[in-house]
Amino acid sequence: MIPVVLRTARLVLDAPREDDVDRIAEYCRDPQFERYMATPWPYRRSDALHFVLRVVPAGWRSGSEDAWAIRRDGALLGMISARTEHADVGYWVGAPHRGRGYLGEALAAVLDHRFATGQAVVHWECVIGNLASARAARRAGFRYTGEAPSAVTFRDGSHPAAWHGELGRGDGRGPKPGWPAAVEANVAGRDRE
Repeated sequence: MIPVVLRTARLVLDAPREDDVDRIAEYCRDPQFERYMATPWPYRRSDALHFVLRVVPAGWRSGSEDAWAIRRDGALLGMISARTEHADVGYWVGAPHRGRGYLGEALAAVLDHRFATGQAVVHWECVIGNLASARAARRAGFRYTGEAPSAVTFRDGSHPAAWHGELGRGDGRGPKPGWPAAVEANVAGRDRE
């Protein structure tokens, strides 16, 4: 499959390029990645190069994973992907770009795309405690479905305890009740993570 470009009011989502490698490596060295993400740790430039030159093109070719760079005015802000095996989405935004609503905007575009191409339900998960990810999913309209081991295998081969959610094609996009108290706490003040 040829990579699809998605556009929003402020953003362009397109395939990451080789000139993104240094910025990806920089962002993925954030200590939050060690705790909450399945990415290699410590994250090296070679990991970013492998991701951009091998993982992303293979995912688009096979249809197993659509991975987009999130950009504003050409600058790389983060990454978002939709995986076929788990019918899920995953995402991150570099620390300098958090709190400006970019993730919510990118997530809405990817959800619209997945539903338009026939996917009936999109799943989401994050390691318990990753409040930024959970709050983004909550704002996007995901319904919290509980705690269970992560479907994604982490770097040590484990499947850590994770929060899970799902969003159906016909579901409303506003926040739904039932999220863990830590996610619900102070969401009004953190509405644009």
